[in-house]
Amino acid sequence: MNKVMLIGNLTRDPELITTNSGISVCRFTLAVQRRYTNASGERDVDFLDIVVWRGQGENCHKYLKKGSKCCVIGQIQKRSYEAQDGTKRYITEITADEVEFLNTKPTGGEDSYMKESKSEVVADLQPVDDDTLPF
Repeated sequence: MNKVMLIGNLTRDPELITTNSGISVCRFTLAVQRRYTNASGERDVDFLDIVVWRGQGENCHKYLKKGSKCCVIGQIQKRSYEAQDGTKRYITEITADEVEFLNTKPTGGEDSYMKESKSEVVADLQPVDDDTLPF
């Protein structure tokens, strides 16, 4: 079984690209503290590359930013590619199945986030015809 659950903070703003076939892919790096301290009494930190596909990736790009705390549940995947100099490079990354946003407030200020969210909700509201209600 290949399943991983990580909780950490983004080290930079997420990057969103679209593949040639029109699928959204979001990438970011998650800083995750190790559970135990090292010989100096400090906790080491691992920096893990995260890949999130499609709509969930679009949401990550929209709502996460550098410093945001999130939980990622996914799978470890390894891939390789040929660099411009002809050498073969290997990458280990986490492909996310689920991403949970853990910040209670956005770090950039609640006002801008709330205004955007409220305006989106209000824009989606449609009038209801009382005659079509089943009760």
